[in-house]
Amino acid sequence: MQENKHVITMLVDNEPGVLARVVGLFGGRGFNIESLCVAETVTTGISRITIVTKANPPVVEQIEKQLNKLINIVKVRDLTHEDAVKREMALICVKASPEYRAEILRIVDIFRCKVVDVGLEHFIIEVTGDEGKLTALLNLLKPMGIKKIARTGTIALMREPK
Repeated sequence: MQENKHVITMLVDNEPGVLARVVGLFGGRGFNIESLCVAETVTTGISRITIVTKANPPVVEQIEKQLNKLINIVKVRDLTHEDAVKREMALICVKASPEYRAEILRIVDIFRCKVVDVGLEHFIIEVTGDEGKLTALLNLLKPMGIKKIARTGTIALMREPK
């Protein structure tokens, strides 16, 4: 059975040790976490954890059941095949030698990114989108010289009913 990427989101009590228990569950059972994002929600005392992992469906079902058994977990949901909005953000520091500056700015415009820092020999670009958009942008910038990158990993929310 082939492993697919799964986006698992959970609401948890915003208390010390909750994230450590969630991560410990994954690590202790040999599940790799590809990305992890945590932030408070609009509800006081509740945070949302979004984890991306590769696993086959029965393993994801097992992960969900084990997460639901943890204290301080309010709700767990696999958003992989759900009607959800999924986004990732990245900051990309790219070499901006004079011969590439105009081309980089054209790419930034096409991908609806923002240049958030400019130096004599670099641009720092902010981009938001799905994984495909980030991959395509990185492939175009790679020949110019990517110096460093920071990515958030996937965040996701279920779409509201219409």
